[in-house]
Amino acid sequence: MVWVRKGGRRRRNNDSWHSSGMHVADTLFEQAPVVVPATLVQTVVSAYGQSPRAYHGADHIVEVLAQWRSVAAGPGWQQPRETWLALLFHDAVYEAGRRDNEAMSAALARHELEAHLEKLGIDIERVCTLIELTARHGRLGLADVDSDAALMLDCDMAILGASEERFDAYDAAIAEEYRDVLPAWMFRFNRRRFLKHLLGLDRIFLSDFFHERLDAPARANLRRAIGRGRTALAAGAGR
Repeated sequence: MVWVRKGGRRRRNNDSWHSSGMHVADTLFEQAPVVVPATLVQTVVSAYGQSPRAYHGADHIVEVLAQWRSVAAGPGWQQPRETWLALLFHDAVYEAGRRDNEAMSAALARHELEAHLEKLGIDIERVCTLIELTARHGRLGLADVDSDAALMLDCDMAILGASEERFDAYDAAIAEEYRDVLPAWMFRFNRRRFLKHLLGLDRIFLSDFFHERLDAPARANLRRAIGRGRTALAAGAGR
């Protein structure tokens, strides 16, 4: 099945559906900590093939699950299957500007896991809880999460500490996703406010594993992006 939000705007097929989607299947599912049936693979590939997704598509899942593997090889996971599945599904339903993307993604995960993996003893409720936590990036502290949740959320936020080139591509892709959703000036204002909030946090990354490696590059990237946003807003105001 393909999960489609009723009442949502009509979506066209992603031009890169085959290459992007199959990249997910070929490079990630074979390394999964749980045997994933073909029907579930197809659902995930189809979900991340929906457009428009300049950032929150298949390549994003490639990146976050690579981060999952780095945790598995480092501090390790208490619940490897649940955290992997949560990252796999966390943006399965995505429409820029919607406030229920995470809840809908959790609902899709619940439906698929109950249909295909329930007999494996996976804690489906935990998977859904982890997915819904991704709606609260930047609003959670160390006291709000356990170690697995902190690491899982940091996998999703690791892009902030990427190379300048990769971070800038991510920042531009987010803008592209909102191009037809908000006026450019409003997006820039909201985006700059969010990035300033992240920069002002005592800890951008909740886990020591990510904090120690990525805090400094993340803050440098955020400062550059905030500076760009300030220049763009000033240029827009002068017109």
